[in-house]
Amino acid sequence: MDYKSEIIEEQGVQIELAHFTAGEVTELYAILHVEPRGEMFEAQLARLKKGEKELMAMPEMADAQPVFKRYFLSDATNQAPLIHEEDSCTISYIQQPPLDGSKIALWLYLQRGTDISQQNGSTVVSHNGYQHIWTMGLMDTTTDTSYMQTWNTLLSYIDTLKHFHATLLDNCIRTWFFVRDVDTQYNGLVKSRRQCFTEQGLTPDTHYIASTGIGGTPADPKAIIQMGCYAMTGFDPQQRRHLKALTHLNPTIEYGVTFERATLMQYGDRNHIYISGTASINNKGEVVHIGDITRQTHRMWENVEALLAEGGMNYDDVMHIIVYLRDCADYTIVKSMFDQKFPHIPTVITLAPVCRPTWLIEMECIAVRKAHNPFPNF
Repeated sequence: MDYKSEIIEEQGVQIELAHFTAGEVTELYAILHVEPRGEMFEAQLARLKKGEKELMAMPEMADAQPVFKRYFLSDATNQAPLIHEEDSCTISYIQQPPLDGSKIALWLYLQRGTDISQQNGSTVVSHNGYQHIWTMGLMDTTTDTSYMQTWNTLLSYIDTLKHFHATLLDNCIRTWFFVRDVDTQYNGLVKSRRQCFTEQGLTPDTHYIASTGIGGTPADPKAIIQMGCYAMTGFDPQQRRHLKALTHLNPTIEYGVTFERATLMQYGDRNHIYISGTASINNKGEVVHIGDITRQTHRMWENVEALLAEGGMNYDDVMHIIVYLRDCADYTIVKSMFDQKFPHIPTVITLAPVCRPTWLIEMECIAVRKAHNPFPNF
């Protein structure tokens, strides 16, 4: 794993980059931050775009192609229409304001050494018999409840998977659910997802899907729920393992939600771990350290560390981190803590309430480590 951080002074853009190579394929995760300079959104966007060009000109980025992008926006409804993107990869726009005072931040995932195409509204990465299917920005605006919007969005995604001869049960690896007004709308999402999963064969006796369910406002004012997904075809079921860390965490079904704490995917040349949204919780499903942002942060780190360890990794293998805060006033202390503990890992901290009001902070990450497994390379 190699990390790089560069500040483009003229543009006021910080580029944080992690890149990993094994076998024929290089993976790159980048997070771009814009220094707030008191100007309008268009000016910040223009500087970000120039920073992105600087990123793509770096030697590490030679021949890299984007797989997906996520824009973190301070006002998605008004800002998303101003971002004119080429149709080079799947993209999500979500209102989760960066807490550094800027109006926009950008997370990019790129690869080199694979075939990347656009099919049926998804980015498809093909290599060694695998198809990696990334689909972002899914939503339904024909109904007006979180329950029905979740239901219709999931059904639409199931139809998308059929195009690739895939299913939720067999092929979906990771989901993200962004919820407008999570304190009041999350329950409808939970009920709808649980019912849909049951109908699709996802039960306590089979498995669920690594996921983040977090506060986030879609750009379309009619949308309550927005979903992003990652699925795969061409892998042996033995390549996938769900991580529990039962010394620290309990199965989510015990408190009525249906997601896996983390998923390990194994390839001939590397392993991936997808860590779900993780907060300050114990193995009884109880919120720990209510009201204390510092202690909640430490417990959250401990929980993620336990999940990584179960998959044979540690924080040195983490490619990126997204941090979600309920209270923007906690930003200064949390930023200081993350800078001290993870000075090299690309990280973005956003305003996004967690699904329980007493949780002050949540994080997610993706980790990768070289491996020698009896499966085809990535």
